[in-house]
Amino acid sequence: MAIKGETFDGHNFIDEAVKKGAVCIVGEKNLRVKGATYIKVADSRIALSLLAQAWYGNPSKKLKIIGVTGTDGKTTTANIIYWILKSAGHKVGLISSVSAKIGDEEYETGFHVTNPEPLALQKFLKRMVDLKTEYAVLEVTSHGLDQKRVFGIDFEISVLTNVTHEHLDYHKTFDAYLKTKAKLFVNSKVAVLNKDDKSFNIMKKLLPKSVKIVPYSFNALSANIKKAVLARFSEKYNQSNATGAVTVAKILKIKENAIVHSIKAFPGVPGRLEEVKTNKGFRVFIDFAHTPNALKNVLSYLRNVASGKLIAVFGCAGERDVAKREMMAEISTRIADVSVFTAEDPRSEDIGKIIDQMKSGVGKGHANKFKEIPERGEAIFFAINKIAQRGDVIVISGKGHEKSMAYDHTEYPWSDREAVKLALAGKVKVLKRK
Repeated sequence: MAIKGETFDGHNFIDEAVKKGAVCIVGEKNLRVKGATYIKVADSRIALSLLAQAWYGNPSKKLKIIGVTGTDGKTTTANIIYWILKSAGHKVGLISSVSAKIGDEEYETGFHVTNPEPLALQKFLKRMVDLKTEYAVLEVTSHGLDQKRVFGIDFEISVLTNVTHEHLDYHKTFDAYLKTKAKLFVNSKVAVLNKDDKSFNIMKKLLPKSVKIVPYSFNALSANIKKAVLARFSEKYNQSNATGAVTVAKILKIKENAIVHSIKAFPGVPGRLEEVKTNKGFRVFIDFAHTPNALKNVLSYLRNVASGKLIAVFGCAGERDVAKREMMAEISTRIADVSVFTAEDPRSEDIGKIIDQMKSGVGKGHANKFKEIPERGEAIFFAINKIAQRGDVIVISGKGHEKSMAYDHTEYPWSDREAVKLALAGKVKVLKRK
């Protein structure tokens, strides 16, 4: 399959593919290929999605698919939906940025991947069908929608958590970003939209009349469910995520008592406000927050948790939305007492230049509230061993569950959780790279 990407054009590697044994090539350009059959299509990505579905026997047609999209909260919302359905006795699978859960097995979904590519995605869905699964919960990104990774999949229900500033390097404008998100709901029977988010009225107008719109709002929850949500989630943003999940459960006729029970017992999601025990009098959390809105939410929540200082360790990814770098630095230095700017997947960009761009967002009067330590392991060690005192709270954000760090287009093994544990033992986690 020859696909033109942002960096490379697959059509340029056709000869190499043929030499390695490819007997059929699908592409978009008018080409003559020696040694293999060449099929020209209007859109290689659409062709790949359709071929992948056909190869695995169109598994999505045998499942009730629930999609979850939004800038922030996708993973948590998808996991809560999965948990409620599973707790209620339904056979359900999950594909999220953390992992795929199918039957009793859990599978890696890949480095920095939310939506697996079509072949991998359809293989997961086929596995669900083989195990007679009824529901499949899919976390869906704007990149996945734009790159047609879920093309041809019909969704029973889709949820929108929120739409805030993110991925504008890719989508260019906020309007284009919204329209890309809308693609999920056009292919859904029911659109569950967050009435408390500014995207609600705009998204409603983008959807055809054939799509049933069900709004959700935390204030509209029944007394029993609201009580359960408040007891389980003290963070407002997770109260909203839980409300979206509960709304899906209600549409699917899950009994209220079952919803209440499952919300209370929800185990949480790795890398989402995940606490690492310290026994040192201060608290350490690992979180995936990598957008301005997510960082603001988690810092605002932890600001009220900390009896002492709030310490934020984070960076901004290379080759991603440049505009958010200043925004996130401004947010952190305004809310946290100390911010440590560090690496978060610099890719081919110079980490020093990324941090310089972040520093330009620091507001007047906050210049003494940040440190810059490019090596993430050293930054985490510094926060834990040189800054934190009893009563303080440290949050290390941007990586969450991820198990790699990208430098120069190479993924190197990395774990914030491991870095924290080493730092608590007085050691620095070193990222060994070329």
